Amino acid sequence: MKNIKRAVSNAVFAGVTIVLVIIAAVGFALYFTKPTTPSIPTTSVSSITVTSTTTSTTTSIATSTTTQTATQTTTQTFTTTLTRPITVNASGAFYNGQVITFLYTAQFECTPPATTFFPNAVNQSKVAMGCEVGAGNISAFPKGAAPVFVLVPAFAGLSIFGVTKLGATPQGFPTFTYNNVTYTILTQCGAALTETACPDHMSLIYSPAFTVVEQYLGIKNGVFGLPEGVLPTPAHSHLVTFATNTSIPWYIVVVLVFDPNIFPNPITGQCQAIVPSNVSNPTENCLNNIQALERAMSTYDSAVSAANANNPIWQALGKPGVEVVVPGITSPSQLFNTTNSNMVLYFSDPAVYPYPI
Repeated sequence: MKNIKRAVSNAVFAGVTIVLVIIAAVGFALYFTKPTTPSIPTTSVSSITVTSTTTSTTTSIATSTTTQTATQTTTQTFTTTLTRPITVNASGAFYNGQVITFLYTAQFECTPPATTFFPNAVNQSKVAMGCEVGAGNISAFPKGAAPVFVLVPAFAGLSIFGVTKLGATPQGFPTFTYNNVTYTILTQCGAALTETACPDHMSLIYSPAFTVVEQYLGIKNGVFGLPEGVLPTPAHSHLVTFATNTSIPWYIVVVLVFDPNIFPNPITGQCQAIVPSNVSNPTENCLNNIQALERAMSTYDSAVSAANANNPIWQALGKPGVEVVVPGITSPSQLFNTTNSNMVLYFSDPAVYPYPI
């Protein structure tokens, strides 16, 4: 694919702390919106004004016949203003029921490359810069790496990839339709290659699961000019199990969320029941804490089949009945000693709210 955009790191903070700016009212009740789409940039931009002054001096001398000299000096000042954006690499995340801040400090890495796990995916690995979802080796990650659980709203179907023709908003957020109402699903990171994509994230990913979905749809040679099984990083939110002011490596564990009732609002961290459920509390497993994720892995909910009846991702993956699927990980006990990707991000995650109040 020509001119594939790569995430660019902007680690210089210019000595200032700028929080993530959200162009949406914090008082906005919940992340499910109908059908108006607020814009939530994940990289805040402010401006500094640099003023330079140039002074030019002109001197004229007049001499009279009586040998008296008069000197006149004229000074002109020209001011030029340059506006320069300051970009801070930040996004939101969930920790223990709270919304906290990610501050990215370095470019992502994918180790070992995708061909280590999928030797026949040479072209796919090249296009996706070696990044994949489907396998991983924790021992290959940098020392001290911790898991970050990437929550993908898979119930929103193909719109998670940020393509408007597949239902995404122009800003890169997925949409979800139920009972003839279409909702915009706000996430902490919009899909890659869109204006709401998070900084220092991989733009394209290879996954055998993507191939399964493509083949289910009758697609044999990839989409968007990409090799089979390569797609943009989907819109997603983050879940971690501790906060730190120190930047460390974090390895990605991908979580496919099939129950819209437990996908948290990125601004409030709360969940809203919008699909009928057979469980007594449809939002009990709201994915803003690790215990909820562990329960959701084994919670069968009628909301899943109701929400995903027309979802090719859910259908291609065998119509799972549980609220979430963690590809390659079947038990909560594996969440901290197994991974399903080779992707590593670098950030600190201070326990401070990332958005203006």
